[in-house]
Amino acid sequence: MVGIIVTRTRKSAPERKAEIVDTAIRLAADIGPDRLTTEKLAREIGISQPAIFRHFPTKDAIWENVANHICKLMAKSVAIDDDTSIDKRLRMMVTAQLQFIARTPAIPAILFSRELHAQNETLRQIFATLMQGRHVKLSRVMQAGVDNGIFRKDLVAEDAAYLILTLIQGLAMRWSLENHGFDLVAEGERLMDLQMRAFLA
Repeated sequence: MVGIIVTRTRKSAPERKAEIVDTAIRLAADIGPDRLTTEKLAREIGISQPAIFRHFPTKDAIWENVANHICKLMAKSVAIDDDTSIDKRLRMMVTAQLQFIARTPAIPAILFSRELHAQNETLRQIFATLMQGRHVKLSRVMQAGVDNGIFRKDLVAEDAAYLILTLIQGLAMRWSLENHGFDLVAEGERLMDLQMRAFLA
């Protein structure tokens, strides 16, 4: 009887780093970011714990790479054509962000983890910058709507953008707390319809 020899493909450093980041995001959704340890991460991937630290010097460095990866993915996922009508563009921006969260359920837990942010100022700053960027883009769309007579003339674009961000963040947190027990995108679109009625001229 001939024995079967299983050879394990050795991954390059960039491939292994990407695998660690992807696995951290997946495990954060399954067990929560605060319970994720490098030991659990190594066991899930099938490598030793020291191998994790050959790619990332600290656990904080893993989370910082996770945050940067999420920011890049979100930027690609929520890019909307500027030629789209203003009110439709606004709805599409909200829907795209909710769809991204639905595909990456770890995001609410990571974004709103007080323990993670308290221990890692760089991580907090990355997500704060992400939120500021989303606010700027939403504000520009809202202001364009005001200037074009689509939205109310007395509408303050920056305040309206914060309301939309609050809708997205609050809904994402509720979805996470309710164990993804409802359609995040459909509920977001329903609530966005209510919000839009207050904006429209």
